[in-house]
Amino acid sequence: MAQNIISADKIMLNASVENKREAIRLAGKLLVEKGHVTAEYIEKMLEREEMLTTYLGNGVAIPHGTNDSKQWIKSTGISIVQVPSGVDFGDGNIAYVIIGIAGKGDEHLEILSKLAEVCMEEENVKSMVQAAKPEQMIEILEKGE
Repeated sequence: MAQNIISADKIMLNASVENKREAIRLAGKLLVEKGHVTAEYIEKMLEREEMLTTYLGNGVAIPHGTNDSKQWIKSTGISIVQVPSGVDFGDGNIAYVIIGIAGKGDEHLEILSKLAEVCMEEENVKSMVQAAKPEQMIEILEKGE
């Protein structure tokens, strides 16, 4: 993945959250802080979650905005929030890794596809949950390409 799409400063380790809304807000906040999206995008991420869960499986959720949220995306980027104790995404689905996505144009489809490939491997997810440094997360994502 290109360096500007994922970087250590968009990865939060050992987060503790009360619920999925808080986890999604954290992922969105990292994208806002690094200039990928405006604050309005976070609300669209939450709106998307209400419509259809972004829980992917294997302890991973990939929240992203709704189809009408493109206007608030400035550049493509992803953020990662590691929640070692897990957060309930509904129906007993517990996410330990929350990956926020913002994609210019249709770039989010390619990113989603690559992330899905990496996250389908249980070992990769386990390594991400246990990662002690942001660089370890990046390494896992890049080796999965």
